[in-house]
Amino acid sequence: MVFPFKSVEDFKILIDEEHELFRKAVREFVENTVMPRWQEIEQTNQIPKEIFDAMREQGLFGVGFPEELGGQGGGQLMTAILMEEIARAVPSLAVAFGVNHLFGVPILLFGSDYLKKKYIPPVARGEKFGAHANTEPAAGSDVAGMQSKARKVNDHYIVNARKVFISGAEKADYFVVSARTVPLEQAVKETGKRWWGITVFVVERDWPGVKVGQQFKVMGMRGEQPYEVILEDVKVPAENVVGKENEGFKVVVTTYDYTRIGIASQAVGIAQAAFEKALNYALQRETFGQPLIAHEMIIQKIADMYMKLEAARLLTYWAASLADQKRPEFVIAASLAKAFATEAAEWIARQAIQIHGGYGVDTEMGVERYLRDAIITTIYEGTNEIQRLTIVRQLVRQAFGLKI
Repeated sequence: MVFPFKSVEDFKILIDEEHELFRKAVREFVENTVMPRWQEIEQTNQIPKEIFDAMREQGLFGVGFPEELGGQGGGQLMTAILMEEIARAVPSLAVAFGVNHLFGVPILLFGSDYLKKKYIPPVARGEKFGAHANTEPAAGSDVAGMQSKARKVNDHYIVNARKVFISGAEKADYFVVSARTVPLEQAVKETGKRWWGITVFVVERDWPGVKVGQQFKVMGMRGEQPYEVILEDVKVPAENVVGKENEGFKVVVTTYDYTRIGIASQAVGIAQAAFEKALNYALQRETFGQPLIAHEMIIQKIADMYMKLEAARLLTYWAASLADQKRPEFVIAASLAKAFATEAAEWIARQAIQIHGGYGVDTEMGVERYLRDAIITTIYEGTNEIQRLTIVRQLVRQAFGLKI
């Protein structure tokens, strides 16, 4: 026994030549199409339409979606490799790709055949965009504390909600939206469970009462900064419920179990880029008559950066591999990967800036942007404090069968 896992075989990463061929193809696409435009994206806070068109032509939006629903297949590991390579150039583009999965994963896991056939194919083909509207002004990590409301009227629901920090909202055609169908106080009184009484819906952008509000000017992820989404008396057909009524909490948190692997992948891409820039600069820059990399202090920094980078990548690929095998242990691995990789990316980006000195904080050099983006990865899809809570809960559950 390898506590809390059962065997050393549990640590296998199922990767093969197909994954490497895919990575090389994505790297070539990113180097030719995305990397040359990073400054434009930073300056305009917009990702050019031509990049999305090129991704559509390459079939990249379909990676991770089933072939029978218009996707390219590939699973979690293939998706992780794609997001890593994109984030190495422009992390916000990886976010733009990832929000489609935030929309699609709950439908694939819990949705009816009707929802899968109607909404997944256009998203997988890159013809439509999806987004995930869960966070509220008073309910981020505390999903059960949401205040959005939905009441059933005959064959539909009337939904009222205000959601914040919703990535991809400005171009989304569809939203996955969570709301309370049972008030929190009533849920606790009747069941003793705060999470009870939440229901998840698929809502279309052009329905009456759906509005995308203000954009939040966050410190990083320029090109894909989040928005407010407001629903006022939106009429949603009953067939657009994802999963079971009142059990939407499970839909939301299970979705994050999968998609937080994508955040870890983004962080690995950021860390890779910052490491490459720091190493190249340390080899080229001379101080006191010798290359920067000849100084012991810089050697230590580079070595520590590389150790953290490869550890983050291995954790992320391991979590993705377990998820592809549908192993329940992937949940703890996903939280381990998300927390470690995002904190490693933040640290590596900070060291890259230090190695560059004054040039590190020059926006024209493109180093400081990785630190800004890395910090954000430690927050969304469950803060790293929540990841630590998940890790311990899963650890105790797996090892002792107890709930805390």
